[in-house]
Amino acid sequence: MGKRVGVLMGGWGEEREISLKTGEAVVAALEESGHTVTRVFAGPGLDRVLRSAEMDVAFLALHGRMGEDGKVQGLLELLELPYTGSGVLASALAMNKPFAKKLFRLHNLPTPQGYRIGRDELDKLQERHGDLGFPAVVKPACGGSSVGLAMVNDVEALTAAVAQACRYGGEALVERCVRGREVTVGILGGEVLGSCEIATPREGFDFDAKYKSGSRYHLPPRMSPTRVANVEQLALSAWQALGCRGYGRVDLICSDEDNDVVLEVNTLPGMTPTSLLPKIAAQRGLSFPQLCQRILDLASRDEAGVTEAPETATVQPAPRRAVGG
Repeated sequence: MGKRVGVLMGGWGEEREISLKTGEAVVAALEESGHTVTRVFAGPGLDRVLRSAEMDVAFLALHGRMGEDGKVQGLLELLELPYTGSGVLASALAMNKPFAKKLFRLHNLPTPQGYRIGRDELDKLQERHGDLGFPAVVKPACGGSSVGLAMVNDVEALTAAVAQACRYGGEALVERCVRGREVTVGILGGEVLGSCEIATPREGFDFDAKYKSGSRYHLPPRMSPTRVANVEQLALSAWQALGCRGYGRVDLICSDEDNDVVLEVNTLPGMTPTSLLPKIAAQRGLSFPQLCQRILDLASRDEAGVTEAPETATVQPAPRRAVGG
């Protein structure tokens, strides 16, 4: 039976346009599968819109800050609406790349060396950079779609790139550059769906390379089956380390020295016609509507085990106190 699905798209951040493309693609796929679909354009007042919308489940087509970082997920928990993708904590951890890297290391998962720096610490940049060396990769500490990503080769470029990255959330992550193949692994229902190698015309899979063509994709990656299997297991371990659920995508670098490192986990990966997860699904024989249906079937809420409140939330004015003496 078809469900009443609200597809949340748009949002507040710099990835709004990508989210709208994802949302429209998902809407068309879900309607093709027989669901009643409502477009929910996220922004200020989203709580009121969700309360008035007639929906059984939320399909999150949001990307980046305020959509992928646990905030909207928390709102949906309060509204008791199941939603696609990871829960509140996993979403927040995955979006905050410095914290995610700490958890990767705690689970003995290799990840590039690096440091976090805020916009109010730019005067300490050279000291913080220390002997990390060049080339280095700079990106917003919380963000996605490769917005604000830059490869730098000297201190002057580093300073400019960090200042630019800090425009997106106030913090930047600087990492040692690991050269090798860029590989992304799709996860669906707690299992590896497949993997894809991204070959770009220049170093770094930045925003232009991701969305303005020029990249080539190899499914499966151009490595031995044994190494591909090891890389996919590493990706699944990273996804599990953050407590993710439903579906996602894990980005890695597979170096020429056979050392593989985890870059980040995407809890709401892109679902546009050029997005990587649909390419991986197609390689496994899953059409785009079938992929969207599988993701919808995995929608849930956090199992918090909270005792039911005795009454609904209300507002009660505080009693006036007498003034005087």
